[in-house]
Amino acid sequence: MTITDLFNHRSGLSGNAGDDLEALGFDRAAILPRLHYLKPTSSFRAGYAYSNFGLTEGAVAAAKPTGKSWEDVCDEKLFKPLGMKSTSPRHADFLTHENRAEMHVPIDGKWTALIKRNPDPQAPAGGTDSNARDLAQWMRLVLADGKYNGAQLIKQEAMAPMHQPLFDRGTNPVTGAHIFYGRGWNTDFSRYGTVWGHAGAFSQGARTVVNLLPSEDLGIVVLTNAFPTGVPEGLADSFFDFVFDGALRQDYVKEWNATFDSLFGPAIEAAKKVYAVKPATPAPALPLSAYAGTYANDYLGDAVVAEANGSLVLKLGPDGAKSTALTHFDRDLFIYYPTPEMPDMPYSVTFGIGPDQKASHVTIEDLNDDGQGVLGRVQ
Repeated sequence: MTITDLFNHRSGLSGNAGDDLEALGFDRAAILPRLHYLKPTSSFRAGYAYSNFGLTEGAVAAAKPTGKSWEDVCDEKLFKPLGMKSTSPRHADFLTHENRAEMHVPIDGKWTALIKRNPDPQAPAGGTDSNARDLAQWMRLVLADGKYNGAQLIKQEAMAPMHQPLFDRGTNPVTGAHIFYGRGWNTDFSRYGTVWGHAGAFSQGARTVVNLLPSEDLGIVVLTNAFPTGVPEGLADSFFDFVFDGALRQDYVKEWNATFDSLFGPAIEAAKKVYAVKPATPAPALPLSAYAGTYANDYLGDAVVAEANGSLVLKLGPDGAKSTALTHFDRDLFIYYPTPEMPDMPYSVTFGIGPDQKASHVTIEDLNDDGQGVLGRVQ
């Protein structure tokens, strides 16, 4: 496996590989070695699945020959030479800025600053903080093939491979442009010419997009602090229409919003319906002591189920840092709400009962996409 395989997302890792561990509070040193427990979602180099921790592994590997961390290499080779004083791959640096964005999610129809997130584990893929002024300098570097203020900071032959189209991703759902993926960049063939771009989204409240048109030395970056919507892509596409046509061809924001709604809305509503109404006559649970205990597997580590004030609490992550109450639903099935940005999104926690009438294992639904949500009792 090469760095290209990881930056082109053709390693076989699933799209969300390691994301659940980060959400539970594990750091990069704990997450990367556990990725090998996951089942490949395709044969090696046969399929594309965007993986934040796959790319992070590639970035760590790229920096390793220097004997320095990826973060230190970024500072030395990129941020400092470009004068990007407000840019850092370290969350602690972000917190030193008094004027900083808070991440917003929609709660009961209102945008609410709710989530505090430390993205350090996957900083190479989605954890660098910056601002428009700094990113303008970075765009100048990329558009000039590694040259900045007359100096060749990065060799041109090192820049060019990033944008080589290596994997056919089909067509853009709104513009119809044909899309390929290279090494960390989309390469789109639009009606205005070749576009180098990338977008980012976190349900905790962050959306970004950058689109560069190298033939015109033109680019735009859009940063938002909100739950995923189509606004960044809509603004970027509108920008190019205004530049070249002087008017909009279509309502891009509306169409991109519909695209993102289709990604999140149906899945959320379907999940809510499953547990919206308890059975008319739910089977009673066993005594809570039958479920209490410690469960574990190699990927997730320990999951502790404890009794507290007449109910059960599930504790996950390092030293049980993530603690969530369990609500009885039917016999050995409980539900919980682990996602702060979607507080009414339920998931099941189901216990398998052994012959001794005690739980022998537990299945945690939202962590079980790859079968790693099944943990056996160890205590």
